[in-house]
Amino acid sequence: MPKISVIISTYNQPKWLYNVLVGYNQQTFTDFEIIIADDGSTDNTKTVVDNFISKSNLKIKHVWQEDKGFRKTTILNKAILKSNADYLLFTDGDCIPRKDFVQTHYDLKKDNCFLSGGYFKLPKHISEIITEKDIIKQSCFDKHWLLDHGLKSSFKLNKLTAKGTKQFLLNKLTPTKATWDGMNASGWKQDILAVNGFDQRMEYGGEDRELGERLVNKGVKPIQIRYSAICVHLYHERGYKNDKAIAKNLAIRKETKAKKTTWTEFGIKQTS
Repeated sequence: MPKISVIISTYNQPKWLYNVLVGYNQQTFTDFEIIIADDGSTDNTKTVVDNFISKSNLKIKHVWQEDKGFRKTTILNKAILKSNADYLLFTDGDCIPRKDFVQTHYDLKKDNCFLSGGYFKLPKHISEIITEKDIIKQSCFDKHWLLDHGLKSSFKLNKLTAKGTKQFLLNKLTPTKATWDGMNASGWKQDILAVNGFDQRMEYGGEDRELGERLVNKGVKPIQIRYSAICVHLYHERGYKNDKAIAKNLAIRKETKAKKTTWTEFGIKQTS
């Protein structure tokens, strides 16, 4: 049984997903499986996954559902049920992990806690020029390589460069609240099942965070690791973003917080 199940959500981004899988092929920690949580992609994604399975030593499962609009929370719940590890790491198919990504989540995990990571967002022109070689060499995580290719310098570069005491202090002092962000979060499977997984009513816009809010209500403590567990987020359009869905999600989250809800009736086990 693997020590970690890495659950990667994806939808019709085969090129980005390939680069992400290359990133997982470089990990220093290797005792993990990958569950591709596929929200209805075409066969192009299946081809990428099948080819990667045939040429790498990664343990990969491809969990697919029919495309019926944005149903990320539904496919994530299906992926959870397919996972074999006691500890689950959630990320997206457009987030390339640095080689110590899985190791960091494994090392920092604690009982009755979940880990809240961050991401470093790349502009379109850099996202498009990253090659397999750049990922193998870890160039796409190198500050100087990124600046040489036109990245604008900012404080956020500390996510890529911070080490030791500086990394510890930035995690402690950041004003960003530790939340469950689906691009970079991990927790114990038993805790996630205890709150019934993701709320399948949720559409795009904070759909992952509501799970974290139920975990907190259950007494599971969030730990900030945004300067420790590093992935770079590749650029893509968000055609599924809409104000109606965001308003709906905010209403669900508001109710979760107000009622201190620990269980959703619209999760893995549906009773209504």
